[in-house]
Amino acid sequence: MGETSMTQAIMSREHPAEPPDNTGGPDLERIAASAAAVDGGLLSMTDFRHWFDERRKAIRMDVRRIPFAELQRWSFQPVTGNLVHDSGRFFAVEGLRARYDGPNPASWSQPIMNQPEVGFLGILVKEFDGVLHCLMQAKAEPGNAEGLQLSPTVQATRSNYTGVHEGSAVRYLEYFTDPGKGRALTDVLLSEHGDWFYRKRNRNMVVEAVGDVPEHEDYCWLTLGQVRRLLGIPDLVNMDTRTVLACLPVGPAGGPSDGAATALTASLSAQAPAAHTLPELLRWFNAIRARSEVTVEPVPLAALDDWVRDADEIRHTSGRHFAIVAVSVEAGNREVTGWTQPLLSPRGTGVVAFLAKRINGVLHVLAHAHPEPGYVDIVELGPTVQCVPDNHAHLPPERQPRFLDEVLAARPEQILYDAVQSEEGGRFYRALSRYMVVETDEDRAVPEDYRWMTVAQLVTLLQHSNYCNIQARSLIACLQSVW
Repeated sequence: MGETSMTQAIMSREHPAEPPDNTGGPDLERIAASAAAVDGGLLSMTDFRHWFDERRKAIRMDVRRIPFAELQRWSFQPVTGNLVHDSGRFFAVEGLRARYDGPNPASWSQPIMNQPEVGFLGILVKEFDGVLHCLMQAKAEPGNAEGLQLSPTVQATRSNYTGVHEGSAVRYLEYFTDPGKGRALTDVLLSEHGDWFYRKRNRNMVVEAVGDVPEHEDYCWLTLGQVRRLLGIPDLVNMDTRTVLACLPVGPAGGPSDGAATALTASLSAQAPAAHTLPELLRWFNAIRARSEVTVEPVPLAALDDWVRDADEIRHTSGRHFAIVAVSVEAGNREVTGWTQPLLSPRGTGVVAFLAKRINGVLHVLAHAHPEPGYVDIVELGPTVQCVPDNHAHLPPERQPRFLDEVLAARPEQILYDAVQSEEGGRFYRALSRYMVVETDEDRAVPEDYRWMTVAQLVTLLQHSNYCNIQARSLIACLQSVW
C-alpha cells in the first residue's frame, strides 16, 4: 500500500480524537479485541509484508567490525582501562566483581556495560474502526543479525532524546513525555539484561494518543493481534517491542477452544485457579531475595582476572561468555547517519525457555528466581532455562543448567513456541537466543528457587519494577502469540 493510500485509509477510518475514558484502569476488553484482530485491521498482513519489504530496501545500514583504535570519541581511560565516550554520556564498559551466596553459589569477574540513563521504550496506540492499533517502526540497529526489525514507536536513551548525539529529534517522543498528548495504558520502569548491563532500566510504556498522529513512511499501524502473530517469525519483532507488549494487562481471550490453547486462555485470566496465590508467591520470592547474599563491586576494567584486551576485542581467556568489540556504522535514516561504538558480542546462541504445565486445566509456567549482578535487586523472576549452552559444555552433568536437557530433548508435540529471536541490537552484536515454551505433564518436586505461575500472575507483577527479567518478558509476549 502506497503512502498516499495508507494516509487516506487512516483519515477515513480514524476514531474520534479523544480516546475512551479509562480512568478506572486500562480497558481489558479493548486490549483483548485488538489481540483477537489479525485480519481486517487497518493493514492486512499482505499489506504489512509489502510495506516492510519496501522499508527493507529503503533503510540501509552498513556495519563493519573495526579495531578499537578506529573508534571515534571513544577511548580507554589511562588508569582504569574503562572504555568511555568523550561526552561522559551514552554508556561505559567497566569491570565488575560479583559473589553470590544463595542457591548455586558462585563468584566471578567480568566486563559490564554501565548506562545509568533511563530511556523510553514506548508503543503509541490509537483506535481505528473501534479497534486499538499500535504504531510500529521499521528500524535497523548495528547489532541486528538480519538488519531491519519491527520496533516500538519510540526507542531512545536519554542521550539520544536530549541531543548528545547531535542528531535529529526522536519522532513521536512528545506522546510519551507530555501527558496532554496521550493517556498511559501502562508505564513501568523495568530492567534490562542483568548479566551485561549494570542497573540499566527503561520506562516501558503504552500510550493512547489524543488527537491526530502525523504519518511517517517508516511507521505503520497494526493491531495487537497482528504484532503478536509476527512474533512467530524468527528475528522480526525486536526485543524492545517484546518487553513492552508483555506489560499490557491481559484478560480472557476468545481464542481456540481445545487443548493447550484453552489452558493458555485460562492462564491469561486473573480469576483462573492457580497453583499458588499471588501473596504466597510474593512471600516465597521476597524470602529468596532476603536470604540471597550478594556482593557486587565495580572495579577497573584493566583489573579483571581472566580477561584480556587486544587490538580488536576484550575477551575471556577461555574463549567463552562474550567479547567487547568495536563497529563502524553508516545509516541513512537514523538521527545520526554515521558513528562508531563498542558492542557486546556473545559467544554462542542462548536458550531461553519456560517449561509449561496444565494444572487444573490452567497453563502454568515454571519461573526461576534468577540472580544477575546487574539487577538493582539482584534477583528477578526469569524463565525456567536461561543460558548459553556453549558456556557450560565443559562442565560435568551435575553442573549443567537445570532443565536444559529436558527442554532441548522436547518432542514436537510438546513445543508450544520455538523461534530464534534477537536481543537488543543497539548494544549487543548479533546476540541471538532460541526462545521456547515446552509443555510437560511430568509431576515433579521443583527446586526451592522455582515456582509454577500463571501468565496472568506474571503480568500482574509486571505492573511493578524489578520483578520479571527481560527474558521472561520476551517469553510472555511470545507465548501470547500462540492464541
